[in-house]
Amino acid sequence: MTSLSTFTNPATYHILSYGTLLGSTLFQSFISGIIAFRVLPRPQFSTLQKHTFPVYFMLQSGLPTLLFLTYPSGALTLLPSSLTPSSSTLSTASSITTLAQDKLAFTLIGSMFVTGLVNMLYIGPQTTKTMELRKHQETRDGKKSYDKGPHSKEMQALNHKFGVLHGASSVLNLGGLIAMIWYGGLLGEVGYKR
Repeated sequence: MTSLSTFTNPATYHILSYGTLLGSTLFQSFISGIIAFRVLPRPQFSTLQKHTFPVYFMLQSGLPTLLFLTYPSGALTLLPSSLTPSSSTLSTASSITTLAQDKLAFTLIGSMFVTGLVNMLYIGPQTTKTMELRKHQETRDGKKSYDKGPHSKEMQALNHKFGVLHGASSVLNLGGLIAMIWYGGLLGEVGYKR
């Protein structure tokens, strides 16, 4: 049986952060978003996503920060060697393996962080702005952006821009998910040792 003292151990927060990150990503990407798209009318679906994604992207960039800060060997081991004190240089064969694992972990956690941050700070807001512009264009055109064509040139351009932004966000989300799964494999391989 565990005691409350486990909540003073960074390992607890590392595992909880990782589980929350992977679970929320899988749920939003493959369950919640798909079900909402199927059962909600398009305007309500857009409203739901517009309010869900900022929180989702905040989790996707905030939780990797917690993973970094609670990393098993300590956050400093994840930094490039040029940024760490020379006393932390490793020399034994097992240390080389650990160093390689730390570099891989840094790359994976960094990838998770960057994909979430780009979605949160650039792609998400640009997508929301494009959706608002499409809504105004729908009023001018007297037709929904998703209705069958023909569409005005302005609506065609907005639909194209939305498609590009949505595609970029999906690719970033997939890249982050791959990094999360790979990191889970790394955690399973080396365990959480401090």
